[in-house]
Amino acid sequence: MDWLLSPPTPEAGSLLRREIGTYLARHADDPVAVPEAELTVSELIMNAVEHAGGPIWVSVDWHRVHPTITVHDLGPLFTPDLTPPLVTAERGRGMWLVSQLATDLAVAAKRGGGKRVSATLPVARAAEKSFDPPARVTDPLPAASESGPDGFGREPFLRALVVELSRAVEDDAGLQRAQELVAHVGATVGGQMEAEFRAARQIVGRLTSAQLAECYVRLKAAIGGDFYVIEVSDDRIVLGNRSCPFGDAVRLAPALCRMTSSVFGGIGARNHGTATVELTERIAVGDPQCRVTVHLGPDPDAEGHRYQR
Repeated sequence: MDWLLSPPTPEAGSLLRREIGTYLARHADDPVAVPEAELTVSELIMNAVEHAGGPIWVSVDWHRVHPTITVHDLGPLFTPDLTPPLVTAERGRGMWLVSQLATDLAVAAKRGGGKRVSATLPVARAAEKSFDPPARVTDPLPAASESGPDGFGREPFLRALVVELSRAVEDDAGLQRAQELVAHVGATVGGQMEAEFRAARQIVGRLTSAQLAECYVRLKAAIGGDFYVIEVSDDRIVLGNRSCPFGDAVRLAPALCRMTSSVFGGIGARNHGTATVELTERIAVGDPQCRVTVHLGPDPDAEGHRYQR
């Protein structure tokens, strides 16, 4: 895990300390040990904030039982003073405190300038499931036909990555879980796509059904889809599609259709309160084209995936 502390301020350092503390707590075998580890993290980060005077990078390597934190900066090298501070001292406790809580405290110069300060944190990792599955034998991606003179290009690789992730979740946790995760991703991506459409068309306020239809067709065209409008009314949009952005690979992971549903449904609900997306026909399940109906507003009789603002 790697972080850039930006800006290198005490406030940003405090936020990063909490983020790392949450990460440690999520994987620790004993939550009681986490506060001391988080305090160590805080002292190392704040020491760099106070003395580095520039960019700060923080890394946590937890490949072994106990994690190692390393703080990189471009400030001057120093020798840590590990002498116990006086009771009346108001400053100078940081590195001594780290030496009492953590092990293997070390300060080393970086070859190009600056330094790195590292320590082993006093928290152990809980036993976790081993991930060493065999490669997929049936219809693995990317397909051999997608390779070029220099191997697989970016588009086949990214398509394979998305499809295989969906298939892996479906294999491990079932179709419903795969659809849930795809829908979650689609909701986030859809929000960004709507924001881009609004900026491009300079639209403020609620999108009309006609504008929604244009937004849907436009965002799908940008990623390789071929959607077109069949019908638009105040409360319903019907679209067809001749080409899936995932290509023929979508037939291997039909759960990816929830991406379309959540993107369309999320945008529709944000503008009309509620939306229901009905995937009547899908290339993913053998239909020659897709047919998608987006019902805008409350419609108790509409069938499909329901979304609310």
